[in-house]
Amino acid sequence: MTSQFFTYNRGKVIQALRYHFITRKEIKALMIGVNIYAIVSAGLYFFHIISPFAFLLSSSLWFVMMILFWFLLPAMIYKRTNTFQAKLKVVLAEEDFIIQTTKGGGNSFKWSEFNSSMESPHFFHLYFDSRSFFIIPKDAFAEDELTEVRKILATKIPK
Repeated sequence: MTSQFFTYNRGKVIQALRYHFITRKEIKALMIGVNIYAIVSAGLYFFHIISPFAFLLSSSLWFVMMILFWFLLPAMIYKRTNTFQAKLKVVLAEEDFIIQTTKGGGNSFKWSEFNSSMESPHFFHLYFDSRSFFIIPKDAFAEDELTEVRKILATKIPK
C-alpha cells in the first residue's frame, strides 16, 4: 500500500506530539503525582494548614508542567525535526516500511525494527522504542484505505 505525497500540518503534529507525551507511562505518573500534590495542597490551604506561599508553589509547579508538556516540548520538537518540513510518501510493503521524498531520497525499515504502534485522531504512530517514532498522517491515504492500513500495521507491528 502506498500513500499519496503528504506534508505535515503543524497543528495536527503538535496535537500528535501531545498525545505521545501524555501516553508515556513516566509522564502519566508525573502528571498524576503533581495533580495529587496540587489537590492536597489546595485542601490544606483551604483548611488553613499551609501558607498561601506553599499553595502558590504547588500551583506554579502544576502550571509549569502543563505549559511544558502541552506547549513547549511539542513546539520545540516540531521545529527541530526536519521530517516535518519535507514532502513525503510512505510505502507499506510486505517486508519493509519505506519513506520516500519528492527529491528521490528515502529510507527503508524492516517491520521488525518497530516494537509497537498506536493510532491517534490524525496519525498512525510507529514506535522504534519508547522515544523514537514515526508518524503517518491518516489523510495521506484515501478514506477507504484506512481500514487496510490498520490491518497491515496490526499484523506487521506487535502491540
